[in-house]
Amino acid sequence: MTITYRDAGVDIDAADELIRRIGPLAAATRTSRVVGDVGGFAGMCRLPSGMSEPLLVSGTDGVGTKLKLAFATGVHDTVGIDLVAMCVNDIITTGAEPLFFLDYFATGKLEVEVAEAVVRGIAAGCTQAGCALLGGETAELPGMYAPGEYDLAGFAVGVVERSKILGPDRVQAGDALIALASSGLHANGFSLARRVLEAQMELSMDAPVAELGESLGQALLRPTSIYATAVAALRAACGDSLHSMAHITGGGLVENLPRVLPSGVAAEVRLGTFERPPIFALIEKAGPVDEHELRRTFNLGVGMVAVVAADAAELAVQTLSAEGQSSWVLGAVVEAEQPTTLFV
Repeated sequence: MTITYRDAGVDIDAADELIRRIGPLAAATRTSRVVGDVGGFAGMCRLPSGMSEPLLVSGTDGVGTKLKLAFATGVHDTVGIDLVAMCVNDIITTGAEPLFFLDYFATGKLEVEVAEAVVRGIAAGCTQAGCALLGGETAELPGMYAPGEYDLAGFAVGVVERSKILGPDRVQAGDALIALASSGLHANGFSLARRVLEAQMELSMDAPVAELGESLGQALLRPTSIYATAVAALRAACGDSLHSMAHITGGGLVENLPRVLPSGVAAEVRLGTFERPPIFALIEKAGPVDEHELRRTFNLGVGMVAVVAADAAELAVQTLSAEGQSSWVLGAVVEAEQPTTLFV
């Protein structure tokens, strides 16, 4: 009796069935710039016309231990949105327009229904971002992962006109900081969140939590906001008055704002300008977790910060509001010895 690949733990038939199912999901994200059909060894995409010096912009990320919540709840169609968001939100900080996305899904034993749900979320995220799901890789790796678990990685590519690149060199003292609201934790700080909420408070994922007005699972699995459409509108409305942008991920406002500032200035964040989503207060109280640790771990309700000329602040907020994106003036850029985040 011969040994098959399935005997060794790899089910080619399951992989073929998954490819059949996800083909329409990827096709639905196709844009006018995509060349060829799904199913080849590589994906192809045209660069936009009319750009004198187009530069490709790339970013890669994962979802981290937020995946543990998907495993625990059996909800697998939202972490794909997180995957796209974490990559796309990085590249749009340069002023880039997202073009396409690639994913990598790895598991010990391929469960077609689960993998399909994950890719459905990835396709939904690509639709929100306005980019094509151009390709991906599914790897069945027996013995590499615990039963029922998987890992995800994503790769986004965009394009920006060289003369339109956003960054620290455009920023100056007096500029305004415009906050774009987050949808919650996004995909950062989950190891600390789970330590407090699951291990210490012993909260179950499906039990309603009075402080949150919903179950813990609903609050924690809410997908990361994808800001591509709102930021595109901001670029169009503000033009050269949009100077730089920071994606508030791991490190929070403490570490991410200085990355988009030049020497000689700091970001002055006015804490009284917004209320934190209740999930952060729950973590703070139940830990307890001190304020500094909260600030450098979580976004605290701010998912993205745009740095704009002071006289464009009102226009920026109005533009974002018209796109359905909650935003406000968070603070200002002030003179300082070195880039840092000041809380007042």
